[in-house]
Amino acid sequence: MLRKPTASFLSRSTLVCAALLLGAGCESTKPRAVSPSDGVPVAQGNPAEEPPPGTPPTEATAPTSPTPSTPQKGHSSWQNARVGDRVVYAFSASRGGGRGNAETSAAAGMLTVEVSAVEGPWVWLTLAFTSDSGQPLELPRLANKLTVPVRTDTTRTLEAPREGTQTTEQPTAAGRTWEAKRYLRDNRPVDGPLENRLYALDPGPLYLTNGLLDASTTLSGFGGAGSYQLTLTEFRQGAGGSGKAPGMEWPLGPGTYFDREIETDGTKSVLRTCLGAERGFVLRQETTLSASDKNAPPCQDFSQASGVPLEEVLLSFVWEGLDPKQWPPAIPNAAPPTRESLAAGAKQLSVLQVDSREGAEGVKQVGTRTFLANPWDKSADGLSQEARFSTLSDFLYRVTPKGKRESMGGSKLTGWGSWLP
Repeated sequence: MLRKPTASFLSRSTLVCAALLLGAGCESTKPRAVSPSDGVPVAQGNPAEEPPPGTPPTEATAPTSPTPSTPQKGHSSWQNARVGDRVVYAFSASRGGGRGNAETSAAAGMLTVEVSAVEGPWVWLTLAFTSDSGQPLELPRLANKLTVPVRTDTTRTLEAPREGTQTTEQPTAAGRTWEAKRYLRDNRPVDGPLENRLYALDPGPLYLTNGLLDASTTLSGFGGAGSYQLTLTEFRQGAGGSGKAPGMEWPLGPGTYFDREIETDGTKSVLRTCLGAERGFVLRQETTLSASDKNAPPCQDFSQASGVPLEEVLLSFVWEGLDPKQWPPAIPNAAPPTRESLAAGAKQLSVLQVDSREGAEGVKQVGTRTFLANPWDKSADGLSQEARFSTLSDFLYRVTPKGKRESMGGSKLTGWGSWLP
């Protein structure tokens, strides 16, 4: 029986369903929701009239100060990126126990997305999650700055239609009044979430996050309780220059790949996950490698990759940051972890192995999972966030009457790297 690791870059519906199955998260801090001032409704929007996110604006709107150069008409704002361009969001997330579980978790702080280098056709972003006072967070997933290389030229059409009831508003955020459109999607009548998104009609200086002013998701139903939010607090136009591309020691994911050997029904195959980013979208593509693929340059074709807007990835990342409450994550019916070594390609990783009782009563099965002993250890430099905080290996074994373990399938990390030229 194959247990496939959960992907980090999830669609909205998948994220919410997965989140409802998770336990309480890390050390709590007092959450707070910070919203732009109430907008003045102007008119009801027509979904058919709204251009898809990622459509290049005809002209960028100037921020407060300093005044930026105006992109050429028909060009993506990403092609006019300058070192120092940045947006800052207040974030908060809280998770209730649900179904009688009183345990809760919460977090709050600031998220900064900043252009650190421009090397055409790439814009290098740095993501930093901090406390309100600028100090590093203790939450494992949010503890370090992450690197995100974003391609600025156009290789394919990227669209993510915004869903929900639309209203046009004039909110004030980061010291400026915006022409904006709100998208409210209420799935609570069918035990789904309430999703609220507010976008500037012209992204202008907010091109890094596709014009996002505010985004929140409130869970409802299925015993889940909680919410997570991003709210714009600051934006800035950079001074320019080329900057220095940051290292890829701690990538969010784009620019990297990782391979897993999959064993099912006695057959083994290698699944390669390629991660990229282009013009404000994060791309993810999985491919089963053939013999010829193993010797070819990795991740040369993203034409079939799924795309998620960067701001949605960041919003889900805030929610995922509440977990795990402990490291390695708690697993039901598990014995205490033991320290082992795992070979992944040419790398030797220090791991924690967790064995747990699995299967129905009367059926002897054992699950064996391994996790990085230290998720930020240098031996894992270059490994994407998705794989870094997932199981490195995950197998299920049948236990014979004589105590011998027979594999029922699973997966293990066999290698990773960067595909950037």
